[in-house]
This record gives sequence, structure tokens and C-alpha cells, in this order.
Amino acid sequence: MNLNIEKIGQIAIAVTDINQSVAFYRDTLGLSLLFEVPSGLAFFNCGGTRLMLTTLQGKAEDHKTSVIYYQVLDIHQATAQLKAKGINFEREPQLAAKMTDHHLWIGFLRDPDQNLIGLMAELPLA
Repeated sequence: MNLNIEKIGQIAIAVTDINQSVAFYRDTLGLSLLFEVPSGLAFFNCGGTRLMLTTLQGKAEDHKTSVIYYQVLDIHQATAQLKAKGINFEREPQLAAKMTDHHLWIGFLRDPDQNLIGLMAELPLA
């Protein structure tokens, strides 16, 4: 039986300091804050996918995160903007793959809880 999953509805990221993380995702990454819940939750819109920051709820082993890749139009401009805000890159953006219609660029940085964040762009061929 096919579940007919349509899209990702929400992604949860475990954080230790909700205020510091809200500031990072809102002010540094520029995501739109939808709302906060006093129990230690904050919800952002990321291109139609809801991103939930959560303080640890339950067992710590339930809060290991996967890498989330944020897609931007101009990775070089985005990198310069993040560096101007004091962000150090784990790996500078670099060409990851040459596709038939675009080049895929990927770089990595970390949030305040050291979660790895991917920054990616699909640059059209010149």
C-alpha cells in the first residue's frame, strides 16, 4: 500500500538554548519566525517547510539531527553575508557536481549547538 507522502511537513532540530538558536536562525540565516511556544519551541518557515527548534523533550538519543541543506540562489553572496555576520564555515562552498544543466555548489557551517548545516546552490551553466 502506497502512503502517498506529499512533502516534508516539518523538520525538528534539537537545541540547548532556544533564545540563542532563535536569534541564529532568524537573524543570521534570515528565516521567517512563525511563532514560539513557551515550553521551548520555535517554528520557522523555510520555503514552505516548517522548521521546528526544540529544547530536549524526552530522551537525548531521540534528538540526533540529520544535515539540513538550505538552498540559496547565489552561494557566493550568501557566504559573504554569513561571514560578515561572524560565521565561520566548516567547509567553504565548493563545486560538488557538474550536472547537464547546472553546477551544484555546497558548503557547510554550524549552528550554536554545533549541528552541521549545508548551504547549497544550483548554479545555471554560463
